[in-house]
Amino acid sequence: MKLPRLARLITSFALVGTGTVLAVTASTGCSSALSQPFESLKQAPITIHRLQNFEPPTAQASTPAAGGLQLPPQIQQWLGGAAAALPPGLIPPGLLPGTAPAAQANDGPKFYNFRILGSMNVVDQSMHEDILKLFGKEASFEPPRQSCMYAEFGFSIGQGAAPTVQGQPPTTGAADILVSVSCDTVQMPNGQWPYGGKTGLTHDTNTKIIAIARKAFGG
Repeated sequence: MKLPRLARLITSFALVGTGTVLAVTASTGCSSALSQPFESLKQAPITIHRLQNFEPPTAQASTPAAGGLQLPPQIQQWLGGAAAALPPGLIPPGLLPGTAPAAQANDGPKFYNFRILGSMNVVDQSMHEDILKLFGKEASFEPPRQSCMYAEFGFSIGQGAAPTVQGQPPTTGAADILVSVSCDTVQMPNGQWPYGGKTGLTHDTNTKIIAIARKAFGG
């Protein structure tokens, strides 16, 4: 009689253990969900823009950076450090000493007042998922360390009307995001940023943005 009883005890413990695993799985099963509006934009097209992060005053527009162009301190610090992760071709024109100055500010299309230097439609599915996961997770962001916005990149996700998700405010059907790696910050000018005051890029997020830009535009 002892063996059947022992067998029953082992079976009971096994079932309890299985139930615990199932409970943990159930409680974390939704962890793959993204914050809105990104969850409802998983199938939406994405366009990445390279942007002129700083427009010199007209009087300085024809003066190369090495000849006295006064750059904001945040950009100066970025050029002296983290910008080394970008190939020279992805740094906005006129910022590096000895390079040609940026064209006049009124030339070409703009993305929320930042001149577009180049655009790329994301067709690689892996990159598409990486971008959504990056912006769709609160852990990618932290309180900002700076209040400036000199955007080097713009992300336009989605177009047209998106369905309203129950319990969430209606979305515009698109999420446009300005990203400044020199200021370590983001803005969503066409909607409500889902993470409140967490508009700062973590170090890991900054690195991932650079990697996405290099893959998208080369270098």
